[in-house]
Amino acid sequence: MLQDKFRAYIREHGLCSYHDRILLAVSGGVDSMVMMSLFVRAGYNVGVAHCNFQLRGAEADEDDVMVEKEAARLGIPYYGTRFDTNAEAAATGESVEMAARRLRYAWFEQLCVEHGYDKVAIAHHADDSVETFFINLLRGTGLRGLTGISVINGRLIRPLLFSQRKEIIDFALSQKIPYREDSTNASTKYVRNKFRLGVIPRIRDISPRFVDTMAENVERLTAAQRFIDCCMARIREDVVTEEAEERTVIDLKRADSRFPLDFVVFELMRGFGFNGEVINGLYRTLAEGHGSGKRFFSKDKVAYVDRGRILIQPIPDDECCKTEIAVDADKVWCGGCVLTFTRMDVDDVESLRQPEHVALLDADKLKYPLVVRRWVEGDSFVPFGMERHKKISDFLIDCKVPLPDKKRQLVVVSGDDIVWVVGRRIDDRYKIGSSTENVLRIVREVDSEV
Repeated sequence: MLQDKFRAYIREHGLCSYHDRILLAVSGGVDSMVMMSLFVRAGYNVGVAHCNFQLRGAEADEDDVMVEKEAARLGIPYYGTRFDTNAEAAATGESVEMAARRLRYAWFEQLCVEHGYDKVAIAHHADDSVETFFINLLRGTGLRGLTGISVINGRLIRPLLFSQRKEIIDFALSQKIPYREDSTNASTKYVRNKFRLGVIPRIRDISPRFVDTMAENVERLTAAQRFIDCCMARIREDVVTEEAEERTVIDLKRADSRFPLDFVVFELMRGFGFNGEVINGLYRTLAEGHGSGKRFFSKDKVAYVDRGRILIQPIPDDECCKTEIAVDADKVWCGGCVLTFTRMDVDDVESLRQPEHVALLDADKLKYPLVVRRWVEGDSFVPFGMERHKKISDFLIDCKVPLPDKKRQLVVVSGDDIVWVVGRRIDDRYKIGSSTENVLRIVREVDSEV
């Protein structure tokens, strides 16, 4: 029975104890409603958190009512909140799914701090883990991305990963557990649903035990990743040293020559926050044996290649960062920031309303080469929507930018004019107007997490 498997899975993986206070993330769907029932029947000390993302109108409001009613019936605390998810996504440039994910996990953490919860239980099940495997495989990933959904991630626990969706639905029906079906689950707009509704059912036709088999495969891949992590820990001991002034040195000559060096570099640099594209560029420089002094940036660190070694240190607040942008450039790195450039006809611009990490500029007004650099005292521009110049220093104060971020603020310069305070505001003189024919779209790339 599902209840017995549930208890056994929690014990086997040490997910929680009867002394813990557990916050249950309950959407109203069958998975989370069954999870709530299982926890209550098992006698755990739980509370319920429900997010209304205001994406499905009255349907979402009805989910809210049902979850609160069921929590009251079971006699457990209920916490509800509403998010303007579309506005948040527009403001940050994230997808709606990523914005919703960030909002809900931040709120769960807040509830844990305020109400003393030790764990947050998420109702992912075996089918979800399989879908995640294929989504990551399609996007391109290392072995770590093929290990499915983790059972434990800090405070988060996933006590239903042992079960398949069919088992959960059967249990809900047999125990008369109320739940609501999210209408978006039937939409193939989302990548996950395309796998859930299209790809996986066809594979199941070929192999009825497909989900069970994939669960076994993911376990093996997870074990392989743990083995790699152990090996990388030993390699770090051999090749990584800490020096004065917060500088880290990776001396690859100390690594066993039998190891695949590109993989070792990737794993080591990933731990310092460098993304895959930057690491690939660094490794090419390393393999070609030239480029000493060339800099590679993460969000807050800079790496140098020096005679077979990699030197890593925090980006100095006063580091001089200056990069020229040719008329045909499509991507540049500067000061821990990655900017991409796209040229387009004004008729191809779908909306003039863009998030702050995107700039749309009248391309015909620009003078090349453009320059990306840090702002300096005395810099000024005409903020979008205004008519007069404003000092960058005053603009950043008005935006309440923290001092460390203020020191590292980048600007894009055309001739003598600052056309974009990167990630914050374009210059009004370079906005798209009625006479605009060609547009330069600049995007400051933002990080994302599965």
